[in-house]
Amino acid sequence: MTDAKKKNLKSLLITVGILIVVNLAGIKIFQRFDLTQDNRYTLSQTSFSIIEEVREPLLVEVYLDGDFPGEFRKLQSETRQLLEEFKAYNSNIRFRFVNPLDGSENSDGDKREIIYSIFKMDNPAVSPKEQKEIQTSLQQIPDLDKAVLDSFLGTGMTPARVTMNDRGKQTEAVVFPWAIATYQGRSVKIPLLKNAMGASTAEKVVGSVQHLEYAFANAFNTVSKSKNKKVAVVKGNGELHDLLMADFIKQTKQNYFIGTFTLDSVESQPVETLKFLKKYDMLVIAKPTETFSDAEKQVLDQYVVGGGKTLWLVDQVKIEMDSLYNSQGAALAFPVDLNLNDMFFKYGFRINPNLVKDLNCAPIALATGEQGSATQYSQYPWFYAPLVYADSKHPIVDNLDPVKFDFANSIDTLKNGIKKTVLLHSSQYSNMVGAPVEVRLDMVQERPEPTEFKGGGNIPMAVLLEGKFRSVFENRVLAFNDDSFRTEGKAGKMIVISDGDIVRNQLDKEFRPLELGYDKWTNKLYGNKEFLNNCVNYLLDDTGLINIRNKEVKLPILDQEKVYQNYSAIQGVTVAVPIVLLVLFGIVFTMIRKRRYSR
Repeated sequence: MTDAKKKNLKSLLITVGILIVVNLAGIKIFQRFDLTQDNRYTLSQTSFSIIEEVREPLLVEVYLDGDFPGEFRKLQSETRQLLEEFKAYNSNIRFRFVNPLDGSENSDGDKREIIYSIFKMDNPAVSPKEQKEIQTSLQQIPDLDKAVLDSFLGTGMTPARVTMNDRGKQTEAVVFPWAIATYQGRSVKIPLLKNAMGASTAEKVVGSVQHLEYAFANAFNTVSKSKNKKVAVVKGNGELHDLLMADFIKQTKQNYFIGTFTLDSVESQPVETLKFLKKYDMLVIAKPTETFSDAEKQVLDQYVVGGGKTLWLVDQVKIEMDSLYNSQGAALAFPVDLNLNDMFFKYGFRINPNLVKDLNCAPIALATGEQGSATQYSQYPWFYAPLVYADSKHPIVDNLDPVKFDFANSIDTLKNGIKKTVLLHSSQYSNMVGAPVEVRLDMVQERPEPTEFKGGGNIPMAVLLEGKFRSVFENRVLAFNDDSFRTEGKAGKMIVISDGDIVRNQLDKEFRPLELGYDKWTNKLYGNKEFLNNCVNYLLDDTGLINIRNKEVKLPILDQEKVYQNYSAIQGVTVAVPIVLLVLFGIVFTMIRKRRYSR
């Protein structure tokens, strides 16, 4: 064997040996590299902890398959890449993309009718009988994915209408920005598009991409982990009826045990009632309207001092929109005394008996013109319904859609050693109106004076408090004897919101609860549901999920005006230049070959 052959054989053996070592190392060592500037494909430790618990196949069906406008193709690709990242770390996570309107025999007109039918199905104004007729007709359409269609009908997974502007020409597309995760027979729907009001489609997609990891991690956590924490909805003092907060209860029920706890037994068995109450991890006090007795206050106080988590949704002024509609358009807003002021003061805050009036507000729909079948409704700004855009980077409100308040009060924070974080506040164009005061519907016709809102604004309406709370009954006579009474105990958390109606959902014509945050009169959806869900997750320290919402993703957005101005030049560069380069390369390559082989 010649020296050259020996040398080649040696090189071959070395190469094969290196390949074997690399492959063996690849089997033992698993590593993925994220080269993006914002590390958008690097999963958080919380996500790893969640998917480690997935021991059986978890199927994700994503309804983002098909031909989409540019922005939604970005959402489609980002969703696919994120799911591939989940699958890379746990092969039990499987996914597929589905087009719910995939049917070769369906014309574009047929598909359009299908889409509009689904929109109609989701309309609360449609009666159950009409919904059943629509569903029957849809199921008779050939080549329509029945399983996907059935998953949309009646589940609230509303299709999204997208308006696209191409060189001044507007077209409308419909997409289904939803996914469903299924594990061991349990399923949960996953919204992929954040409908921020007033945002462009591109801005919505950027916010949605930033929200993707949280959306999927939260869904995987819901379907794969058993419930272990308990939430009590406190009753006994005129709180909201369960039907009026049904969607909040339904949402909370996905991850936690939730039930009603009445304080009626405090009068006869206060100590036993407190023991039972301490078995719950969190309390929700939603819009009480009746005075709390001292014994009830002591029970709640000792729950808080013992480290219990509480979500207070309290009004200090009594006024309802129903009162305005049912009393010829005028009603008196007056303060209410719930006998909680001294307890709140001890904890470090005060809810004032006033109303927040904000120029940045949600609209209300009022009848105009003739009454009867020809009645028309117009929308007017309603200054007593502040529309709050969160500007805090706290994980509860970061990247949150605007939250709608109704007749909210101002909150003052006091110095007492408790950490306080203002989560939501009114805009700079807001002020406070003292109660009692008359509220009239015809105020919508008034033009507010700019000086009325000068020097005010940024009024706190939702505050987070964290620390070791001291008892309001410290150095006071107790309402009942309790051997376990403490003046200071474990560290706890509470969130105080000065509006009980923030958790209220509307009802349709059949008295069925609608989605929390949806206003059927103006057909607008606000961020109330997501905000309250984040509050519950944060208070219960749910596996650090809430912290994923702080993830920052930077997606470049095209300047549409520049694109339109330079459309021909951009088209020439992107289409003509590659062709010219390819032709030049072919000519040069041909000349080199002729010169080499002509010798």
